[in-house]
Amino acid sequence: MPIIPITSLDLPETAVYSRLTEAQLRNRLCPDHGLFIAESPKVIRTALSAGYRPVSLLCEERHITGDAAPIIAAHPDLPVYTGPRPLLASLTGYTLTRGVLCAMRRPTEPTAEEICCKAQRVAVIDGVTDTTNIGAIFRSAAALGIDAVLLTRTSCDPLNRRAVRVSMGSVFLVPWTWIDDPVADLHRLHFKAVAMALRDNSVLPNDAQLCAEGRLGIILGTEGDGLADSVIAGADYVVRIPMSHGVDSLNVAAASAVIFYALSTVSPTPIPTMP
Repeated sequence: MPIIPITSLDLPETAVYSRLTEAQLRNRLCPDHGLFIAESPKVIRTALSAGYRPVSLLCEERHITGDAAPIIAAHPDLPVYTGPRPLLASLTGYTLTRGVLCAMRRPTEPTAEEICCKAQRVAVIDGVTDTTNIGAIFRSAAALGIDAVLLTRTSCDPLNRRAVRVSMGSVFLVPWTWIDDPVADLHRLHFKAVAMALRDNSVLPNDAQLCAEGRLGIILGTEGDGLADSVIAGADYVVRIPMSHGVDSLNVAAASAVIFYALSTVSPTPIPTMP
């Protein structure tokens, strides 16, 4: 078990945790060498269980025999960089919430055909750039029966550190990849395109014809402007969530949870009656 105490903030091997930006970690010029950071033992274990490959671990000294112990035991050759909390806070720029970070290899990106071949309900994230919203959408997708997530290239990277943290590791549970055109790619993959938008021709999520469709792609738009008119015009259905008290719409992450639940093919577990 290679435990490496950190005595300096200049150790090159720790640059992945401190000095590399998200763009540098992603390494667009050489994707095979791309990395991302998973934070907290629970999220790291979820990634490992999903087949993601660890590169190194950064943790407080107390976690070597504590929360990080099972991870270290399962990967005896994994370099473990450690030091006291104040030093690690200086290295990363913030106090570690759960005391453990793991640098991991980015996987080879699958094709949309590969992850959608057996899917019935997929989410399409179109131009959503807020990392918190991305993480929350993935968490809802995993919890509410969405089979895959497709993202346009103007959207935030799901393996962004904050997105991973907010998703509680759900980005590792739902297959995802990048696409270029929400409507055209959904039609190419034999899905009906569902645009979430407020329009005169919008239907409600419980519309009988909509719910009867075998394969649906639910398109979620940007936090401010929503979906482009061209996306809405090309969709097979335009769906709105009914609002009250003069509220015009929900945050995109909240809206995703509502529509995923409404259109899921997974039978919901009955809520028990209180005695």
